[in-house]
Amino acid sequence: MKAPGCPLCEGPGGRLVHQGEKLRVIHAGEPGFPAFYRVVWNDHAREFTDLDAADRVLCMEAVALVEQCLREQLAPTKINLAALGNMVAHLHWHVIARFDGDTHFPGSVWAPVQREADPARDAAVAARLPALEAAMTAQLRTRSF
Repeated sequence: MKAPGCPLCEGPGGRLVHQGEKLRVIHAGEPGFPAFYRVVWNDHAREFTDLDAADRVLCMEAVALVEQCLREQLAPTKINLAALGNMVAHLHWHVIARFDGDTHFPGSVWAPVQREADPARDAAVAARLPALEAAMTAQLRTRSF
């Protein structure tokens, strides 16, 4: 089911990493945050409780899998998880690898900037994304996402 005018119903929402029957994983491409991913439910759902119990479990398993891959491949300082939906009322989870040198750390990615960007650090993280995404997609394909 799609909702007219919903950007996550009308398009992937970023660079597609994995497309499954129920959900997809995208790389968000947020400047200053090279390892910013989203787990997006394919059908339009405004809230997590719009999903039945089995789909809620499936969704959270995907979020956990993306988080685990980020931790294993990038060893970030912290992983941020968020499902706000205030700007785009379509169920999606932000899964963001955070590093203590990023422009907003320790604040959220939506908090005020605390320091200048380090383009070399961002480039080093970005260079590791192909291996991360290969591992992530291999694991996602083994399940019925």
